[in-house]
Amino acid sequence: MATLFSTHSSSQNILITFTIIFLTSSLLPSSSGITETDQRRPFKKIYAFGDSFTDTGNTGSLTGPNGFVHVSNPPYGTTFFHHPTNRYSDGRLVIDFVAQSLSLPFLPPYRNRKANRTYGVNFAVAGSTAINHAFFVKNNLSLDITPESIQTQMMWFDKYLESEGCKDPESDQCKEAFDDALFWVGEIGVNDYAYTLGSTVSGDTIRKLAINSFTEFLQGLLKKGAKYVVVEALPTTGCLPLAMTLAPSDDRDDIGCVKSVNNQSNAHNLVLQSKVSDLRQQFPQAIIVYADYWNAYRTVMQSPEKYGFKESFKACCGTGEPYNFEVFNTCGNPSVTACSNPAQYINWDGVHLTEAMYKVVADMFIDGNLCNPPFKTLLERKLRQP
Repeated sequence: MATLFSTHSSSQNILITFTIIFLTSSLLPSSSGITETDQRRPFKKIYAFGDSFTDTGNTGSLTGPNGFVHVSNPPYGTTFFHHPTNRYSDGRLVIDFVAQSLSLPFLPPYRNRKANRTYGVNFAVAGSTAINHAFFVKNNLSLDITPESIQTQMMWFDKYLESEGCKDPESDQCKEAFDDALFWVGEIGVNDYAYTLGSTVSGDTIRKLAINSFTEFLQGLLKKGAKYVVVEALPTTGCLPLAMTLAPSDDRDDIGCVKSVNNQSNAHNLVLQSKVSDLRQQFPQAIIVYADYWNAYRTVMQSPEKYGFKESFKACCGTGEPYNFEVFNTCGNPSVTACSNPAQYINWDGVHLTEAMYKVVADMFIDGNLCNPPFKTLLERKLRQP
């Protein structure tokens, strides 16, 4: 779910937007010498894209969607960084754990122009959509919507490449930018569905437009020279406290989450998997990994105790019953408090996840069986390259 999420009450035509925003630290090593760590790294840099589940600081309290306007306030960031970092979590995100597993520093957000970009850049931005923003404006659905889309992130990437001197694909600068880079494309598309809830635009229309736009984006990366690409699926968004709060009580699936929302995400993912398979045929020189966020989240929900969680549905930081979440009184507001042990909670603020949950998901992607092909296969292929 990229960054923004909206929900529509069955009894009222209320559009609620909420954001999933995450930030990584911009502190990067300053040494330019080749170290032993450098020699062990399968990748020299990471480029990340997506929405708030991957955003490492391209938005903040005053620049992100209106659903969560306190991301720059405590207790955000309390677990790992011990201060707010503009991640919509108590600590690190999946992309942070991926970077650490590859012996790389946390990715700086693209909008932090002063950051060290030696080891990559994060272009993901909270609230962004797969469909171009102009579509939502045309359909009068642009209220409180972040204007950035996945196309915006491609434009940012192009500007970054130009700043690095990469203009000719055969140039040394372009080879430096692509040959040893991992492209991590976080989930994106949840906001597209959310923005159109309560409108006359159908879910089928959004699925078609979002998948087509996202596929074009992936094709663009691959045509530019991306060789190692990870594509995240949509998670089980029906398990979020916000969705649970606003959906009718009889709209539940076998794990207790909102059935209609989870079905929508699953249907989207089935089409996405097919498109990824097609791209593998079109670009045989690249390895494209499908990271199954939907089943990762679902697996945890089926046996939360196995992963150390005691609370599956309630938010750690929030207020109100039954899910410790109120739409207009969210985490970071001075009147809202956080639980004493976020590691026992799956959800952090009603929409975004705890560091503990992101760690579990990252482990499933990196070392588990929820990537196709396995992430280790991608690493082995990279290490075999001259």
